[in-house]
Amino acid sequence: MNIKIGTINKQQATVDQTNIASTLASGDLAVFATPSMIALMEHAAHSCLAGFLEEGQSSVGTRVDVAHTAATPMGMRVTAYAEIVGTEGKRVDFKVWAEDGCGLIGEGTHSRVIINRERFMEKIGIKKM
Repeated sequence: MNIKIGTINKQQATVDQTNIASTLASGDLAVFATPSMIALMEHAAHSCLAGFLEEGQSSVGTRVDVAHTAATPMGMRVTAYAEIVGTEGKRVDFKVWAEDGCGLIGEGTHSRVIINRERFMEKIGIKKM
């Protein structure tokens, strides 16, 4: 597997009732929720890495460190970006950021670990409720 540093991917979402702070209980305003921004960033990173993975592999998020610096109202489009900035063993590190039509709304870092799907799900299967 040859992961290319500098690869960038983006994902977009329109701010609507499903991804606002008041719906997700992360606040009480009708603005793009921080958990929604983080999820969009993770989606961009997961998709960015997917093209480098081998059959039977996937990736899971292990660390997120972001600042949400500007609010985005209903109806605006948000674009989240993820850029591969480093690898160490099975860990892949990303620079992530998000923008709306007025500029930057958040930025930070995200790490993912490459896993074998089958082994990962077997490990989860041994957990008891």
